[in-house]
Amino acid sequence: MLKNLASDSSRPALDVVNILAGIALALSPWLLGYAADAVAVWHAFIAGVITVLIAARALVAFHKYEEWANLVVGLWIVAAPWVLGFAGLAAAMWSHAIAGAVVAALAAASLWLANDRPLSAA
Repeated sequence: MLKNLASDSSRPALDVVNILAGIALALSPWLLGYAADAVAVWHAFIAGVITVLIAARALVAFHKYEEWANLVVGLWIVAAPWVLGFAGLAAAMWSHAIAGAVVAALAAASLWLANDRPLSAA
């Protein structure tokens, strides 16, 4: 699946990575030790589960709206530590920033591939 990112068959691989990012985010409070902050824990868990559900839906039947939804969710995950006030917790901030960036970037890549655009203009 991951052999050729320029192919249409790579979209499922991107969704699988988004599922893994969602699972990692949902488990990150306990894996990275910020389980004492209720807002960060609840946000990580809920945002992770939402990411997993959207990406799993995209695996079952691809529609562009799932990728648009994951793009928006990914951007929200990146912004959440500052918006919700837990950016002072380094582990929570970095886990959200990295997971959100991965989710948003892969959703954008999937949208790009769905439009059959070339990867370069050259």
